[in-house]
Amino acid sequence: MVKVLVCLTIAIILVSLAAADMYSTYHQAFRNIRNEETLCVKNYQAGATITESYTDFESLEKETQVVSRTYSDRSQGNPVLEASINSNVVGRIHLGWESRNVTPNATGRHAVVTRSVEDTVGAFSVQNFIQLWGNNTTGTVSVDWLPCG
Repeated sequence: MVKVLVCLTIAIILVSLAAADMYSTYHQAFRNIRNEETLCVKNYQAGATITESYTDFESLEKETQVVSRTYSDRSQGNPVLEASINSNVVGRIHLGWESRNVTPNATGRHAVVTRSVEDTVGAFSVQNFIQLWGNNTTGTVSVDWLPCG
């Protein structure tokens, strides 16, 4: 009888230790999850792309509005890509935008007209308004030449 009680006591202690170890490992795994929120918008007719990315953040409050317009007839207006970004973040932020010539050059590449990249780490407030207008006439547009910023 004593042997049975000792064996049961040892079994209960081992199960308790295993459950306690699983509990701490479970919470460690959730503490180490990488937070990420990314938005990439491309307008091939305007030759423009905008990327907004937040990673490893503790807190994030953001309001982003994006307008992307294209026209089948250029007489109606120029294509445009606009973004209004307003955020408060504790973490990492990557903001990038790029505009390219929509008409490929002799080698078939689309030349970069302008490019901006902002990478920031810390606690900060961001307010940006980005407006990219296309003003070239387009020929045949391929959908694989415009990368995220």
